[in-house]
Amino acid sequence: MAVIDKKLQRARRHARIRGKISGTPERPRFCVSITANNIYCQFIDDVNGRTLAATSSLAAKFKEQNARPNMAGAALLGKLAAEAALAANVKEVVFDRSGFKFHGRVKAIAEAAREGGLPHDDRPLAGHPLLSLPA
Repeated sequence: MAVIDKKLQRARRHARIRGKISGTPERPRFCVSITANNIYCQFIDDVNGRTLAATSSLAAKFKEQNARPNMAGAALLGKLAAEAALAANVKEVVFDRSGFKFHGRVKAIAEAAREGGLPHDDRPLAGHPLLSLPA
């Protein structure tokens, strides 16, 4: 039996998630990606193939706060992402964790964005008329 490394496992989880969710102009996909040194957040309209708003730990607003890409920095990045989305006239999003577990920095970003005024439903099939999960 072959050993599957962590990157391949995350890529498979991400592909499975992307098969279930998609962003629209009215409700774009809030994609969070974490690397060893940085955190990236994007609001993507998959129908038109456009990024509506984006922010990352490389952004000037993030660096002005002297923040690091740790838990506190993830919370700050969630607030900055919510501000960027609201500035781009995004009212509601679908959360895409990109195959990462929903804990730690990913959870901190999601909660900070929610507190920043950006409602989203992190249940993968929420809003689907036939496949919605009970609340």
